Amino acid sequence: MLDAVKLSLRLLEDDYDTEILDIIEGCKLDLKLAGIVKYTDDDPLILRAVTLYAKGHFGSANTGEKFLQSYESLRNSLSVAGDYSV
Repeated sequence: MLDAVKLSLRLLEDDYDTEILDIIEGCKLDLKLAGIVKYTDDDPLILRAVTLYAKGHFGSANTGEKFLQSYESLRNSLSVAGDYSV
């Protein structure tokens, strides 16, 4: 998942790996709080959610809010989908 998120952030170097891993874990915890607990890291919708979350927290201040709004919308949709909750 780290490589996919780095690619979405247009990063090739490893300088920010620790920060990006923290963002990924933060997203997973946020998904869990929303009741989204049944998924795999290679699930396309989960990967999309994580990349949106990362772009919202790692991107510039001007565009971060738009990515976070998109993330929240996807998270809310996933939380009512029976395939992702207990």
